[in-house]
This record gives sequence, C-alpha cells and structure tokens, in this order.
Amino acid sequence: MDTTQPHIYHFNDDGSIPNNKLPLLVYHGVSGLTGHEGATWFEKRFAANNWTNSWRNGVFPYHHYHSITHEVLGVYAGNALLHMGGENGEKLHVRAGDVVVIPAGVGHKKLEASADFAVVGAYPDGRDYDILRGEPGDRPRALENIAKVPVPGLDPIMGAKEGLSKIWV
Repeated sequence: MDTTQPHIYHFNDDGSIPNNKLPLLVYHGVSGLTGHEGATWFEKRFAANNWTNSWRNGVFPYHHYHSITHEVLGVYAGNALLHMGGENGEKLHVRAGDVVVIPAGVGHKKLEASADFAVVGAYPDGRDYDILRGEPGDRPRALENIAKVPVPGLDPIMGAKEGLSKIWV
C-alpha cells in the first residue's frame, strides 16, 4: 500500500465542534503488525517523528476534540466505525494497520467497534491534551487555543518528506 498518499477530509465548523482548516488525514494499511507488536511499532514510529506522550486504549463513544494539540491514532487491533468532524462530518471505517491524523479542534467519536479494537494515541512534541465536548462555554477559549497550535514539523508516519509535512503547509 502506498502510505505516502493519505485520504484527506475537510470539515467545517458545525457550531458545536469547531473543526479546523487543516484536513484530517487517514493512512490505510501502514503496518501489518497487530496486537502488542503493532502497538509497539506505532509507538516507536510516532516517537521517531517526535509524536510522543503516547497511550494505548480506544476512542471515546461521544463527540470530543482537543483544542491544545493535534493527535494521531494508530489502530493496532480490530476495526471500528468512527464519526469524524462532528454530527455533520463523515463516518470512516478504520482497521488494524491504519493511522488517523486529527488536527486540533476536529471532532471524533467511536460509533461501533470490534471487541478487540485498540489504538495508540500520541501528540506532536509530546504535547499535553484537553478533552472538550462542544459545550457552548468552551468555544471562545477553544477557538483561541486551536489558533495557537503549531503545525508539527514532522508527519507521524512519513516524517519530513510527505503527509502533513506537505499537506498542512
């Protein structure tokens, strides 16, 4: 699979979820490893491209977004249907080996998943993260925060040569 060409998704502000002018990127079939080996592979690959502060878990079953950082998810087990970009966004199928690069402000939610669905998450420069759910009182501060999040120097999979390094300029 040619992982240098991610699928690109743009989402508009829906009044609840701000989303971002930067597009969400989905790489399919990045890794053939699954389970513990797959998780470790994603952690090492992300860290090699300065996406750290990683964790292993799933995706919340409610719309949420991060206003102070971008996020990458590497699916290392199972499969899921994710709702990206808020209620007016798109439903995307992901499976073990896929990577989703989520810009700050872009909503994401798990709609359904296999029992073994699991991801590694990480953040550029090891940034901390917040969890916002699109509450009206969050919006003014969230918009300020999103505007301040820098574009990472490296794509979490492709490094400096491809991916967000070329698309998010």
